[in-house]
Amino acid sequence: MPCMPSRLLALAAILFAAPAMAQDDPLPSWNEGASKQAIIAFVEGVSSEASADFVDEAERIAVFDNDGTLWAEQPAYFQLLFAIDRVKALAPQHPEWQTQEPYASILKGDLKTAFANGEKDVAAVVGATHAGMTTDEFAAVVEEWLATARHPTRDVPYTQMTYQPMLELLAYLRANGFKTFIVSGGGIDFMRVFTERVYGVPPQEVVGSAGKLKFSVVDGRPILEKLPEIDFVDDGPGKPVGIQMHIGRKPIAAFGNSDGDLQMLQYTCLPPGPDFCLYVHHTDAKREWAYDRQATFGKLDKGLDAAAINGWTLVDMAKDWKTVFAK
Repeated sequence: MPCMPSRLLALAAILFAAPAMAQDDPLPSWNEGASKQAIIAFVEGVSSEASADFVDEAERIAVFDNDGTLWAEQPAYFQLLFAIDRVKALAPQHPEWQTQEPYASILKGDLKTAFANGEKDVAAVVGATHAGMTTDEFAAVVEEWLATARHPTRDVPYTQMTYQPMLELLAYLRANGFKTFIVSGGGIDFMRVFTERVYGVPPQEVVGSAGKLKFSVVDGRPILEKLPEIDFVDDGPGKPVGIQMHIGRKPIAAFGNSDGDLQMLQYTCLPPGPDFCLYVHHTDAKREWAYDRQATFGKLDKGLDAAAINGWTLVDMAKDWKTVFAK
């Protein structure tokens, strides 16, 4: 067999490699466009030693909100729906709830009246349904709920309400030396039950709101008891505080979807340096929900303006995502 000239060998290598390269898309559920290009350009810039934007792997920290960013948050935050289900489950042990608000209205199905006082009522319900048990007992309750509860309008398990494009983004960042943390207003003990299984984020890389805990030894066994008092709220200006307390490094990438994430994105992207901030904008009423400035849950008003002013990436869910929910 005659020898093939070296230039033909090179051409053959390119031709045979091209299909494989074309298929090697780290974000296959993202449509081609400015958002996808911005993500890939940032990741390639900070992970290539030849780039002026190169960042040491130890400093490649990415933080993600959970509700509305990694999974859905309509018609209400899923942890609030969990708390409502817990009120119904615990009602036989609390006959006083039949006349005591906000529990009486919850049991009647009148959620508008139940949460008329906003955060005050939410805090009362969360305290009553999340406390009075050990952290292990609480984790078991959450695990059972996730295994049996169904989303009220989609009729699927809540863990199937995760966003496939964001799962791909988490994996893509980790493949390029990033540590991915969840920094959410949701309860830290609630999220830690499922984040490793669903997102690949282990419990120690989850930052969230927390109630007070009490340590004791009962029958020779150490336990942590959940108390009905708030210890830390990881939302709004609390998010940069939570990042410093739990992570100890300033992120170089932040991902959110609401005004509750604004300070986290400011903390990440207002200082000079290689950084990347992204808002998921819920624009898809057909496949998900469309909402922003007037939303009850996941309001995006000040953040929408800040994204435009600061040049942050604004993902148009309807246009930028080929698919929404994970299969």
